[in-house]
Amino acid sequence: MELVQLLEHVATEQGAVGFGVADVAPFDEVRSDMEHRVKEGSHAGLTFTYNNVARSTDVRTSVPWAERLVVLASSYLPEAGSPGPARAGTARIARFATEDHYEGLRAMLGAVAALLTDRGFEAMTLSDDNRLVDRAAAVRAGVGWWGNNAMVLAPGYGPWLLLGSVVTDAPLPVSEPMRRDCGTCTACMPACPTGALVAPGVLDARKCLARWAQAPGVIPRSFRAAMGDRLYGCDDCLDACPPGGRLLAQATHPRGRVNLLELLGSTDAELLAAYDHFYLPGRRSTMLRRNALVVLGNAPTDGGLSVLAEYLDHSDPVLRLHAAWALGRWQTAAALALLEQAKATEPDGAVRAEIDHALR
Repeated sequence: MELVQLLEHVATEQGAVGFGVADVAPFDEVRSDMEHRVKEGSHAGLTFTYNNVARSTDVRTSVPWAERLVVLASSYLPEAGSPGPARAGTARIARFATEDHYEGLRAMLGAVAALLTDRGFEAMTLSDDNRLVDRAAAVRAGVGWWGNNAMVLAPGYGPWLLLGSVVTDAPLPVSEPMRRDCGTCTACMPACPTGALVAPGVLDARKCLARWAQAPGVIPRSFRAAMGDRLYGCDDCLDACPPGGRLLAQATHPRGRVNLLELLGSTDAELLAAYDHFYLPGRRSTMLRRNALVVLGNAPTDGGLSVLAEYLDHSDPVLRLHAAWALGRWQTAAALALLEQAKATEPDGAVRAEIDHALR
């Protein structure tokens, strides 16, 4: 118990807002739920912990000597700021991604791991790692509870949390799970712009805009208008969560807005350097460019027509397709003329179909 108290003191000094210890028994209920999501398709092809469900729900599969999980939570508000209201020519980034907020969490986990190794124990940190469903560990360790928005919520901090664990062989006393839940509150569910929260605590990723913003390939036409001005991530269900309201009210300094034309005019190297902390499939900038074209279609801006014309002639058919959709949304004579011109020479069938749809 003395060591646990010392670990918590170190974590708190480093800025942790949640601390708990869990055993390493398999998360059987979480595994069953994830396998069900895969079977019915509602995981929408997500990878990460879904890559190997058996491994991510049983830490001993990858760390055989594990005895305990020391779970920490850090909050990225109010430091992450707020993108503020929509402005033409800009796109917004979800608060968790305004910078690499995991850097602080990694420092906290490292300090706890260092103390354990100094005492002669094995210790390994896991944060944003597909070998562990960190939300399941946090709930078992009493750091928070499963929210109706499928996130882990903590008193005073709501869903504005990043989670990580230190795996150790130290036989530490385990924490009691938190005995609370969202009660009758379902504020997050109607806040979702696409109805992706299909039941309390159940997210259908096939409808989730944050998922589509990170997925490679073509964003389905039915979701593009709903993307609004989102470049990366979506905070709507978190914004609506009452337990996090105090921190949200404090997040007033402007952050997380990106100039669309500057982004679309940047080189691949510039984009990868600026957004290195984003998940970009294959470390390619296509996803960011695609998302920016969708935002440009949702909110026409001065200077955007010439940029869309350039992308209508891009070497990547995915980008040509989304540029065609954006021009169709503008519905100006100049935009339609560009589409008519492109239709005559477009070699890709899917892009031609998008041009036809835009012209109709």
